[in-house]
Amino acid sequence: MTSKQPPLPKRPARTAQPRFTWHHFTMRFSSTPRGARLARRLAGERLDAWGIPYGSEAHDALLLTVAELSSNAVRHGHVHGRDFRLRLVAEGTAIRIEVTDTRGECLPTPVGPASSDQEGGRGLLLVAALADRWGWYPCVDGPGKTVWAVLEVSRRPERQDSSQ
Repeated sequence: MTSKQPPLPKRPARTAQPRFTWHHFTMRFSSTPRGARLARRLAGERLDAWGIPYGSEAHDALLLTVAELSSNAVRHGHVHGRDFRLRLVAEGTAIRIEVTDTRGECLPTPVGPASSDQEGGRGLLLVAALADRWGWYPCVDGPGKTVWAVLEVSRRPERQDSSQ
């Protein structure tokens, strides 16, 4: 006698342009290069779980923005013994990224075009190019500032596979 297994349920397909219900992620990280890497990695996992798959244009743009803002918080907003906070919010078709550090006197200012021998200074230019809008505001619950960026996921074209 053979028993038939019921068919496995199909996994829902991810769309290239997700419409989010409201999602929220907040976590504090040590104000070190390791903390910035961990913030980027956890943001990547969270975005994938929210329906923005690894390798998509939107995922790459969002992760690069998280990486730049986290790196800036470590490099320019570091206060010994204080963490930085990453906050991701998804609503509609937009993702808002906020990074809060504890140095309010070091304000974010995009530098003009960097020369080829200059090591840094391109991070906020990259954020401005990737984000639909960005800015900063003073921290309301203590010292510091929050730098934020909003990316509209539905407006990002998906990569075309060149092997087809």
